[in-house]
Amino acid sequence: MKKIGAKILYPQHISSYDKKRLKSITIYPIINEILVYWVGKVDTSLGQNLIGLYLFGSLTYGDFVHTRSDIDLMAVVKKPLSSAEMEKIKQLHQNIEEKFPEWKGRVECSYLPKTLINELLPPKQTRPYFGGGAWYDEADYGNEWLINQFFLYNNSISLFGPEYKLLMTVPPDIREVQKACIRDLLCEWKPKINDSQWLENSHYQSYLVLNLCRILYTVHNAKMGSKKFAAMWVKKTFPEWHALIEEAEAWDYDKEMRQQEKASAFIQFAIWNVSGVNF
Repeated sequence: MKKIGAKILYPQHISSYDKKRLKSITIYPIINEILVYWVGKVDTSLGQNLIGLYLFGSLTYGDFVHTRSDIDLMAVVKKPLSSAEMEKIKQLHQNIEEKFPEWKGRVECSYLPKTLINELLPPKQTRPYFGGGAWYDEADYGNEWLINQFFLYNNSISLFGPEYKLLMTVPPDIREVQKACIRDLLCEWKPKINDSQWLENSHYQSYLVLNLCRILYTVHNAKMGSKKFAAMWVKKTFPEWHALIEEAEAWDYDKEMRQQEKASAFIQFAIWNVSGVNF
């Protein structure tokens, strides 16, 4: 791949990948094995339709907790997957679930057409997505779209193909990310206030609390940080939520978290708190 001025020239097809590099891309040998398997199979399945494969999320900014964190992946393609390509990729993810059972339900991946990569708002077009152990032919991008784009631009690791930031014509603006955080709060998390069934899930409680910490940190500081760093800031800035956040941070799949009422109250607090913020 060559960059000439503002124009990026891609090879017709990246026919090989650095398997040796991928075997040591993280400090976790089993995760590296998953990545080697995924990259090799996607390359074979998509051929010339493939532009790049990326690792992002907690593994790339030091926030990863081995007992509970997910592996976040992104594939960028030239055009939407065909039915035949989709079947191959669906089978690939099912094979990963079987081949690496300890990571069942903890590998997430989207297949994004490059034409959508510079969208400011969540694209209306759906995309193939694998997450929570399930395959979706047509999944919405969700309100976290621009938040993920920010992390992909700034922190992702290219496993195959050009760096993600070279695919974007304009880097994500932090003020737009702040607005996206508020949309995420109001559209994704506000409806959970009275959703007692959803809040009964310990995993969801922990995930909710730590996401709200990152929203609060981003809106107030005009910076994006890891959930761990954001949680530290919220605990210090709003100490009344210290115990709830500590419990959310300590949760893993072998523990229960029974803080439904406090989690619901934390959503209400976050909504009230950001309502007075002006950009």
